[in-house]
Amino acid sequence: MADFPIPSLHLVSAGAAALQPIRVNHVSVHYRHLLALEDITLAVYPGRVTGLIGPNGAGKSTLLKAILGLVAVSEGTVLRGERPVADQRDRIAYVPQRSQIDWLYPATVWDVVMMGRVKQAGWFRRFSASSRQQALAALERVGMESFRDRPIGELSGGQQQRVFLARSLAQEADIFCFDEPFVGVDQKTEAVLFKIFRELADQGKIVLVVNHDLGESITHFDHLILLNRSIVASGPRQQVLKSDNLTRAYGGQVNFHVA
Repeated sequence: MADFPIPSLHLVSAGAAALQPIRVNHVSVHYRHLLALEDITLAVYPGRVTGLIGPNGAGKSTLLKAILGLVAVSEGTVLRGERPVADQRDRIAYVPQRSQIDWLYPATVWDVVMMGRVKQAGWFRRFSASSRQQALAALERVGMESFRDRPIGELSGGQQQRVFLARSLAQEADIFCFDEPFVGVDQKTEAVLFKIFRELADQGKIVLVVNHDLGESITHFDHLILLNRSIVASGPRQQVLKSDNLTRAYGGQVNFHVA
């Protein structure tokens, strides 16, 4: 867990190896005596925007953290290729829920984005011109370059989320994981997020997003994992968002038009 401190989330850059899917094999997670996840088996493929959905308390964030090695699994494995995903953090960019970040931390927008370049530079070493160019390009990509000297705590929720997205881009990762990135953000930020998620997927990256909303935004996902402590359904959006699957997951009638 020390690899993912908050708010100074020292995540790292991607290598050039061809991407393989993440494979979750019969994973269960317990919190003391509470069964949080039961016998989860699924695959998360590159080249797709994958959404992890389900009701409150379904274990969505727990599953994401189990994939990243941030919570211990009671049973099962999480692999990419022959290695645990938890051992491949140098290829992972992770943005946690906004509620888990200390927004009073004394850092500017530029400081936060440059955290994504720490691995490349090495601790206690100067950032290279290339790293600074990568960070600036990431800020420009999310439309936040003019805020680079602003304290992160003074920004709106949507602006803060775009800064953390920029930091993930600066890492040049292969695997991008976002935990409820749309909570408390404006429509402009939502559009920026989905645009970049699509670009990352089109580049062959793995993009996994925890999402609590079954509104119109769900149509931006290619592949969905519907969870309620165990897998209810996993597959293309139209296949997962069937009324019987939604009823099983949410425990009642859910009306949703699949686009």
